[in-house]
Amino acid sequence: MRFRNWRNCLLSVVVDLCLVAGVVAQTGADAAYHAKRQRAENFFRQGKRLEALPLLEELVKTNPKDDEMLVALAACLVDHAATLSDQESAGKELLRARDLLDKAWDLGNTSTLAMNLSQLLKQLPESGAIKFSDNPQVEQAMRAGEAAFARRDFVEALRNYSNALELEPNNYSAVLFTANTYDKQNGWAKGAEWYERAIQLEPNVETAYRYYADMLAKQGDMAKARIMLIHAAVAEPYNRTVWRELHAWGTLNHTRIKAIYISVPMEEKDKQAPASPDISRVWRTYHEVRANWQKGGQFKKHFPEEKEYRHSLREESEALTAAAQVLKQIQPDGEVTGLVTDDQSLSLLMRLCQAGLIESYVLFSLGDAGIARDYDSYRAKSRRKLEEYMDKFVVPPAR
Repeated sequence: MRFRNWRNCLLSVVVDLCLVAGVVAQTGADAAYHAKRQRAENFFRQGKRLEALPLLEELVKTNPKDDEMLVALAACLVDHAATLSDQESAGKELLRARDLLDKAWDLGNTSTLAMNLSQLLKQLPESGAIKFSDNPQVEQAMRAGEAAFARRDFVEALRNYSNALELEPNNYSAVLFTANTYDKQNGWAKGAEWYERAIQLEPNVETAYRYYADMLAKQGDMAKARIMLIHAAVAEPYNRTVWRELHAWGTLNHTRIKAIYISVPMEEKDKQAPASPDISRVWRTYHEVRANWQKGGQFKKHFPEEKEYRHSLREESEALTAAAQVLKQIQPDGEVTGLVTDDQSLSLLMRLCQAGLIESYVLFSLGDAGIARDYDSYRAKSRRKLEEYMDKFVVPPAR
């Protein structure tokens, strides 16, 4: 398995604030423990994870129930693993980091750092080995670059990533890590140039957008960071890391990412009919369309190559569009008044229909296993629609 998005890079301001809060809030520990904890936190916040590592090992040995130190130790072990030339030892280090995160989770730690790291580490093969290229020389250069980066020897890291790119110019990890290395040195113009190059190489991988957003947030450019995170969500909408980063962006902007959802009532035969006959007609139309897809042959007609029925983008979009058409008959001229304003789901349905974004809504908010199979083909022809949906309905403006 090749990890193109391996290196952990978050909206670091949020992560650091979370860690600081954990350190300061520690109570009941003796003065020596607290002082050591504070030193470890300072190293960690400065990005000096190898210096923090021995302190964290001691802290966790003293208090194995300190969930924040377990998470910090896991993060430091990831960096330390990059410095090990023996891949078996590096793999064991990463697997240990994964175990520490599981323990932190059991203790109730649900921080962004913990969840993002855990998601990445759970993708590891059984050996724990990370692979950057099938070319042994490129692999060697990448490992040397990662070891140098972990030691904060950024000049050496760039030299090795450059060596890798001479042999394999389109290696996404080498381009991405070059950008991130300039970023870490506050070489923001160069960082932006290389992040853009990574995006051009792999527009449907979220990582470069997210790392770029992190760099922009550090510069205070929350508006452009927002755009990059919208692009990240369009690249990989079902990747939880992207949504955690969006929520972190929202926290920094004192706002919230909106949860967009149309609450469709159950079929009337399964429950008491709605109070309004008009509302009943809207949702009865929705259920009739879906029933025709599931039992009336529409699925087989549109997906003859698939042997088993699945929930699809086309089915859900047609059902919601049909319901919206009935709603337009009830509310002439598309006016969002009266019946519509009294019902949030109907109001949202009308607005999505008017914007031509019902399909985008279905893919983002209703993306179950069946619908998700339709995402890539839709994105290939309608990427701007997906971005427009995120911009208008989900992510508030930067402040």
